[in-house]
Amino acid sequence: MLNFSFQNTTKIHFGEGQIKSLSQEIPKDAKVLITYGGGSIKSNGVYEQVVAALSEHTFFEFSGIEPNPSYDTLMKAQALIKEHNIDFLLAVGGGSVVDGTKFIAAAALYKGEGEGADPWDFVAKGKAITQALPMGCVLTLPATGSESNSGGVVTRDGNKLPFFSPLVRPLFAVLDPAVTLSLSDRQISNGIVDAFVHTMEQYLTYSVNGKVQDRFAEGLLQTLIEDGPKALAAETTNDLEVRGNVMWAATMALNGLIGAGVPQDWATHMIGHELTGAHGIDHARTLSIVLPAVMKVCREAKQEKLLQYAERVWNVTEGDVDTRIDRAIALTEQFFESMQVPTRLSHVDLGEADIDALIEKLTEHGMVKLGEHSAITPEVSREILMTAL
Repeated sequence: MLNFSFQNTTKIHFGEGQIKSLSQEIPKDAKVLITYGGGSIKSNGVYEQVVAALSEHTFFEFSGIEPNPSYDTLMKAQALIKEHNIDFLLAVGGGSVVDGTKFIAAAALYKGEGEGADPWDFVAKGKAITQALPMGCVLTLPATGSESNSGGVVTRDGNKLPFFSPLVRPLFAVLDPAVTLSLSDRQISNGIVDAFVHTMEQYLTYSVNGKVQDRFAEGLLQTLIEDGPKALAAETTNDLEVRGNVMWAATMALNGLIGAGVPQDWATHMIGHELTGAHGIDHARTLSIVLPAVMKVCREAKQEKLLQYAERVWNVTEGDVDTRIDRAIALTEQFFESMQVPTRLSHVDLGEADIDALIEKLTEHGMVKLGEHSAITPEVSREILMTAL
């Protein structure tokens, strides 16, 4: 196992009715800005619960944070923050709302260097975030794990890029499985696939004898494989135990625990970001397209963990090495198909003619040494995308 330092300071309130805990988590004298997306929280009862919990607080609202939150939208919140002297942010929504609120929190106090300093600098140029407004969140769509980690993703002019800082980690997160019952099948499937691939990015690398991390990751994968289809099936779609297991698995997939002390990949995500930036494809659906191709192209480097994954997650133990790896990849694709997401570029109407532009963007963004061995060059990324056709 590799050396590591691990700390996760986000307080989790899990279970039905836990939105009421907001009244105690946010200081009574805080001026709160509630951030959310398209307004579904006002039709599914979440907004009503939030307002009731904040009945003794002063709060304002900022809506319209879109999937793959855009810089231009997020910067509009800065005027509200200045006008009302906002000193606490509450994100109410899925991963995009939480990511966007993290950007708003850091942008509000960003000083930069010199005239014309732009908060985009800490995304595109890696400038340090030295301060941020405190924030919490009410999660409505389990997927990204953003509710208890220190990362986020923002899009500007077709460029979808990540940023990181412990200063934007939510102080608390409310996870009520009941609020997910109003999600569409597409939102459910996207969230489950996102959590699955987050786990794979930290698991399917090479062994450093991190037994605890591996067993945790395998348990998360099995949970998603077992309960993911149940969340879509008519007879179990309203089962709160199913929704609760999915919700907690998504949080655990990217709160830092299973990635501590083990090598990580993230090539699937970086390539997937370019598909979203250029073509607007749902984030999870880019992952379901790219991951099987990464598994195929990088099968030699990942052989040991692919065989472990085949045996422990899919119970594939018969046949030679290639047969077992092929079977594990096929079962992964079948799982994605059962979650109603694409597994080929052709499924989203993209072809070989679209690959050059994607490689150009990867290169422009410095994504030229991806993967756990930094061995996925633009040429290898091209091979991955060709394999995904």
